[in-house]
Amino acid sequence: MDREELKKYLPHREPMLLVDEIEIDQDGIAHAKYRIKEDEFFCRGHFPGNPIVPGVIQCEIMAQSCALLVKDEIQGKTTLYSGINNVRFKHVVRPGDLCEITAKLVNRRGSLFFCEAVLKVDGKLCCKGELSFALV
Repeated sequence: MDREELKKYLPHREPMLLVDEIEIDQDGIAHAKYRIKEDEFFCRGHFPGNPIVPGVIQCEIMAQSCALLVKDEIQGKTTLYSGINNVRFKHVVRPGDLCEITAKLVNRRGSLFFCEAVLKVDGKLCCKGELSFALV
């Protein structure tokens, strides 16, 4: 799915739509990509002259990729974080980087979804964690 098709499922819009494309394979694993643009609002002040993507934004990129795992259930609903666990940051992410996200659904309880995700740039692990969200 490309960015325009993603808008059919995710309620996010610019500047907070943080997935450019995604494929979900036959095993139910999401493979998403997002290119960090030079003018992203979150890089302008973090840090001037040395822009680095904040960790919370890396988590949001992963979370949006996770939500798309249940894309057919999220139309007309809002996805809200219910937990972020065991998140680790290994390398910085900078403007111009292509983030490659792998996400999988590991459990579900009603409208709560539990996922694991990793974010890599050029094959290097930058962020990983367990994310959960609710559909409301």
